[in-house]
Parts: sequence; C-alpha cells; structure tokens
Amino acid sequence: MRAPYWVALMCLVLAVPVATVSFRMLTEIYFNQAASRADDTLGLAVSALQGQLDRYRKLPQLLAELQDIRDLAANPGDADKIVSANAYLEATSDLLEASDIYVMTGDGTTIAASNHASEASFIGETFDYRPYFTDAIAGRDGSFFALGTTSLRRGYYFSAPIINADRIDGVLAIKVDIDAIENSWRSGDTEIIVSDPEGIIFMSGRSEWLFASLEPLTQERLDRTGQTRRYADAELVELPAALTRTKQGHSLLSFLDGDPAPEYLSVSQPMPEAGWTVRVLLDASPARAEALITTLLLLSAMAVVTMGVIVWMQRRMRLAERLAMQAEAREQLERRVAERTTDLGLANSRLEAEVVERRNAEEKLRKTQADLVQAGKLAALGQMSAALSHEFNQPLAAVRSYADSALVMIDRDRTGEVRQYVERIGGLTEKMTTISRHLSNFARKPGEQLRPVDLDPIVADALAILDWRVRDQVIVVTTDLADCPLAQAGSVRLQQVLVNILSNAFDAIEGREKREVAIAARQLDGRIALTVADTGPGVPAGVIDRIFDPFFSTKGVGRGLGLGLSISYNIVKDFGGDLTVRNAPAGGAVFTILLEPAESRELEPAQ
Repeated sequence: MRAPYWVALMCLVLAVPVATVSFRMLTEIYFNQAASRADDTLGLAVSALQGQLDRYRKLPQLLAELQDIRDLAANPGDADKIVSANAYLEATSDLLEASDIYVMTGDGTTIAASNHASEASFIGETFDYRPYFTDAIAGRDGSFFALGTTSLRRGYYFSAPIINADRIDGVLAIKVDIDAIENSWRSGDTEIIVSDPEGIIFMSGRSEWLFASLEPLTQERLDRTGQTRRYADAELVELPAALTRTKQGHSLLSFLDGDPAPEYLSVSQPMPEAGWTVRVLLDASPARAEALITTLLLLSAMAVVTMGVIVWMQRRMRLAERLAMQAEAREQLERRVAERTTDLGLANSRLEAEVVERRNAEEKLRKTQADLVQAGKLAALGQMSAALSHEFNQPLAAVRSYADSALVMIDRDRTGEVRQYVERIGGLTEKMTTISRHLSNFARKPGEQLRPVDLDPIVADALAILDWRVRDQVIVVTTDLADCPLAQAGSVRLQQVLVNILSNAFDAIEGREKREVAIAARQLDGRIALTVADTGPGVPAGVIDRIFDPFFSTKGVGRGLGLGLSISYNIVKDFGGDLTVRNAPAGGAVFTILLEPAESRELEPAQ
C-alpha cells in the first residue's frame, strides 16, 4: 500500500479516540465557563438576600426597647395601649416596608399587630410553636423562615424579647416579605433556588418547584418540619431529580420527568446565619452543544490536514521522478538566487544608511524642538522684563528707604523702631526671592522623563510668574482644581504650556470691560482635562484650524513669533495628551489640555 493511503487509514483509526477525548475535555472547558457565569449570578443573589435580611435584623430589638411597647407587654389587657400600639405598628410597617410587625405575650398570643385591620389579622393568634418565639422568650434574638399559617405567605421572621426590669413580658416580631427578590429571578437564562436545612425549596423563579425537596423526604425530616409548622399545611413533594458530579467536580442536576430530561449545571453557596443554601442552575445543554460543535470542527480540521498531507506526499513523489530532468534548471535557479541575494544585500546596505540618516535627522529635529521650547521661554521672559524690572525696583526702593530710616533710628538711639524696619526689609527680600525662584524654574531646561505631577502647584507657579499682568490689567482669575488626580507629564514643560496659554488669554481680554479667566480641571473619559477659559472675543472661525501651526499669529507685529501655541501643542503631544481650542457659547476661547492620569501616586521631583 502506498504511503498516502497509510496516512488516511491512520487518521481514520485515530478519529474516534480523538473525538471522544476532545469532546470530554471541551465539555469540561465550557462547563468551567458556564460555572464562572453562574458563580457571578450566585454572588449577586446571595448579596441581595443577605442585604434584605441585614436591613431588618436589628429592628426588633430597637422596637422592643420602646417604652410604649414595654408598657403594652407589661399590661396586655389595656385596651387604650393596644389601640395605640396597633396604629404605631401599622405606620412603622409601612415606613420600613415590612410585611408585618406584631407583639405577643409570654404564651405566644398576639395582642397588637400592624395588620390588625386586615382579614388575615394576627390579633388573637398564638405562635408559641415558632422557633423565633421560643428563642426570644428565652432572652435571645430569634430568626426563622416559614410559610405564614395565617396569611399563607412566605416570609422571614426576626424577633426580640420585650424586657421590663429584668423580666421578659413578651416578644416583638417582624416578618419580612422576600417576594420582590424572587420576582427578579424570573428573567434571564439561569434558575435560582433557595432551600432550607431539610433540602426543601422555598424560593424559586419557577412556582412548580416551590415546597419540593431535592433530597428524599424521610419521616425524620417531615417530623422536624412539622414541629415548627414551617410550611403550614402546604404539600411537600420530592423533586424528580438526580444530583451527579463530573470528574472535574461540577455538580449536574438532572430532572427525570422530561423527554429529553433537562440537565442543569449547579453551583451553590450556604448562608449559615439563615440556614439556607442558595443554588444557581444553568442549562447544561448549550455547553454540551458547543463542545460537540467544536469537536466536529476539530475533526473537520483533521480531515482537511489529512487531505493536505496526502496531496503534499503525492506531489513529493511526482517531484522525485522529475528531479533528474530538472538539474540544469536548478543550477540556473541557484545562480539567479545568488544574484538576487547580492542585490538584496546592496539594497539592505542602502536601507541601513537611510535608517541612520533618518535617526540623525530625528535627533536634530528633537534638539531643534527643545531649543525652540527654550527660546520660547526666554522670549516670554524678555517680554516680561519691563514689568519684572518694575516688580524688583519697587521692593528695592522700599528696602533702601527702610535701611536709611533704620540708620537714622540707630543714630537717635531709638532701637525699638529699628526692628520694625528690619522686619519689613526681610519681607520685601522674601518677595523678591519668590519672584526670582519662579523665573529660575521657568527658564531652566526640563528633563525628558514623564512622572506623576500635581496640577495645583503648577497652576499656582504659572499664575505667580504672570502675577504682574493680573494686577496690571485688573484680571479676575478663578481656579477649580478640587479632587483632581495626578497627571503624567513634566512639571516645568507643563508650566510653560500654561504660561503660554494664560499669556494669550490675558492678551485676548486686554482693554475689554469684562476681564476674567477661569482655570479648571476634571476627569473626562478616563483622562484629565485642564481648561483655560477667557472672556475675550474668541478665536475667529477662519483661523481656528491653523492656530497651532508654527509662526501663525493673530497678534500685531512685534507681539510674538507665533511659536507659543505650536510649541505648547508639541509639548502636550510629547506627554501623550492633546491640546484643543474651541469658542464658548457665551463668548471667549476655551483651551483644553488633555493629559493621561498617572499610574502611581509618587509626585515628580523638582526638575
């Protein structure tokens, strides 16, 4: 038999075990995925149930400590107290959204209830057989889930003893309705059931499963349930289902009354405080169907690969028969390959040279950009020189005046007044030092590395540099940076961007009646948006798309090179962010700096 047919026969023999093993493994994989979804649903269901119960757990104790309730328990025959208690319990039940609230005497007889006016009133009913009553009358907080013997409605009961002078006179109980939670389970592709310690289902999105047991109803279980009349006169039946486990530990609940029998993947979680077990049932048939489809696709792929191998082997056999006739053609091909290799080597050498040249050009471009950034800062400092000279000359003149006055006071032996002049000289010196420090930080070349930075001090430093303009133009500047997270940027370069944008804003509102600038920061779509809005005329529609171009300026001759916004745009791009401008509906321009939030909480050190 020729080789291709051997390959086909081997693949045919291996197909059955491969399909069997693949189906088993894929079934477990899809079961794992389904179990993960069911676990999420289970966690939500348990949280909802636990939250509903915790909401009412401490309320009986609080209500039992009320003086009116204690007086009623001590005087159960007082009609006036009963009427007052009925009205109070009814109002409290509506407020707390509880099903029922009622007060029982020491023998379990109900003397006051929130449902006193309804047909199914608890007044006069005796509940001494309920565990929540026996626990409370013994001095403990009680809880119990049951079907009401009077209302025939399911609920969870919480109870607390009513104590007067170390004497237990009665019990206060609250019944919580959980139908709202159960109704929310009636949608979706999962079934949620809750069973009691005896395995009896008392909560389910499917009404036919209620009061059915997942385990055999032995006489012992029936007796324990009957003692507390947990389900009143409801008929308890065994659910026709079998619980099995896979080799991977997944629980499968199969119902035996269907054709085909429904099968569910079951995940469960106990609620020890309530004595419940919550189960989420997810239909297992989609997982098995997906495993079957994937197995069939795998077999199809094996068939395609087998056919490909057979075709390849046939071609190899035919090729071997023609090798002798193709020796000359092969030699010619090898020569052509050698020539092509030589050409590719030359082309590769030229490409490497172009790459080196491109890298050099990019390095020069980065250096030129950095020089432009520095030049822009120095140009800004030059434009501010006259105002800064005024900022320094005034304190210097005052220092000289205070110094002369101090000398005169010393000559006159009035040393007490000399201290005041020296303190004023110190304050003016500190003011000049602060201005100098801001200008020094602004003028230095920043580092390239991006780190987490706090926007608040950067905005403060930028405003300090331009403080002379704020005071000179009488500008109202407002800031809103509350609860803004750290941004990924460089502090010095971001400060330059703010100085450029604020300078443009101050130029825009110069000479206008309303001179206001607003600086704000907020989170926007996972990024940090730092905005600068002014009350100027806004950006003309014809130039708004070109405002970040190099050497483009709307200012007059001699008022800048048109590089400030272009440099700022490139700096923000280096941060991985974006710089945009728009006109506000009420007038004025709004510049927005979009920055990435910092991944760590360590602030950038001073650059």
